[in-house]
Amino acid sequence: MMRKYETIFILQPDLGEDDVKTITDKVQDVVASFKGDFHRLDDWGSRKLAYQIRKFPRGRYFYLRFDGEAALVAELERRLRLDEKVLRYLSVNITDEPEKKVVERKPAAETTEAAETAAE
Repeated sequence: MMRKYETIFILQPDLGEDDVKTITDKVQDVVASFKGDFHRLDDWGSRKLAYQIRKFPRGRYFYLRFDGEAALVAELERRLRLDEKVLRYLSVNITDEPEKKVVERKPAAETTEAAETAAE
């Protein structure tokens, strides 16, 4: 039976787009090669860390949601551990958690216009 997983990984904040693309492609390849179901990969952007990791005060966060077996998670974490551009990672089994609705965020300009039309 396939289980649902979330993995959040933090990359060095000063990486170029090519390095980021290489790592995100590698992550998706692992999911595909272990016959997992890839759902989403979100770039949460650069954020301040609670404490410095390898002298980096900030990190670039990524959220990965997929379904798969335990072997897939083990291989994914092994590859993340070997990449020195990855500061931290955490995988969580969310199979028994209730499904969360993903809220699509609207650009700030649209919400201001909607508020102005509602006020008229």
